[in-house]
Amino acid sequence: LGRKVRRQLAPICASLRLGLSNAVLEATNTKIRLFTRVAFGFRMPGSLMALAMLALGGHRPDLPGR
Repeated sequence: LGRKVRRQLAPICASLRLGLSNAVLEATNTKIRLFTRVAFGFRMPGSLMALAMLALGGHRPDLPGR
């Protein structure tokens, strides 16, 4: 175990320092798959991309009347 940890020490330190893990990537992938099922009836793929960007991109435009 010690040899494996020493061999992978740089990536382990980088993931701890940056706060990244595989869980964030897997959660995003799951959400995109859900959006793909929701957008099944859309005519253009750009609509799916817009839906994903609105939900996951962090941009929140002001809605009319709210």
